[in-house]
Amino acid sequence: MISYILWDASPEIFTIPEVFGLGPFPVRWYGLLFALGFLIGQQIVIYIFKKEGRSLEDIDSLTLIMVLSIVIGARVGHFLFYEPETLFRNPLEVIIPPYSGLASHGAAIGVIIGLWLYARSRRGTGQTFFYVIDRIIITVALGGAFIRFGNLMNSEIVGKPTDLPWGFVFLHNTEFRQIPRHPAQLYESISCFILVFVLCWIWNKYKAATPRGLMVGVFLVWVFTLRFLHEFLKENQEAFENNYALNMGQILSIPAVLLGIYFIVQSRKDPLQQGEGSQHIPVRHNR
Repeated sequence: MISYILWDASPEIFTIPEVFGLGPFPVRWYGLLFALGFLIGQQIVIYIFKKEGRSLEDIDSLTLIMVLSIVIGARVGHFLFYEPETLFRNPLEVIIPPYSGLASHGAAIGVIIGLWLYARSRRGTGQTFFYVIDRIIITVALGGAFIRFGNLMNSEIVGKPTDLPWGFVFLHNTEFRQIPRHPAQLYESISCFILVFVLCWIWNKYKAATPRGLMVGVFLVWVFTLRFLHEFLKENQEAFENNYALNMGQILSIPAVLLGIYFIVQSRKDPLQQGEGSQHIPVRHNR
């Protein structure tokens, strides 16, 4: 009786052949899932804005801010937290493909900074920092689910050895011994999908009156508490982490969880439990 799963999925879906001396170009699952996260996420934000009677004029700008914030934040975070010597020796490597290193903690910081700058540029429209981030965080959770599933398709960020019947043998991963391992990417992907439904339930309960900071607080506590726990089941990403009691992912998760708790506590002090989206804002109807 087989007590493990042989994971032989190819990272590539298909390859676009060479044309006019350019190519070939491989189309990878990771890239497709990454893009799908943004595309579906944009539709979620459009739905929320419509339900709350807000203008859709800024959706494209908001989507662009999100893409840049996540990619730049995740790339800078990866090099800053895991390869600082490369960041200071060759900063251009941050923006040069392929994007093989993305740090979720860096992405979280990037989103916070990007949306803070976005909110400052939209003063007077009702799109305050907490109004925007409490709604956009649903799409971030969805993107996290897709990205972790992309990691599974890439056979990267693998788990530690296990004798559980759902252990994966990652045949395309040559960095670690090919023995049954925890599918840690799948654990994180599923937990993010569950979080999407939790956040949608919270928003559906309050809608425009969502207490300020509640949803981003729930996101930070959920994602980074589970990230802290999942790290016990994962192989370290960098060799230097082997010398620490906690790896870098766990160390960085602690302040993220504390920040999330702070946001949740502050949200309970929101007057009349009304978020900033409950203010009356003139609306232009888009057809």
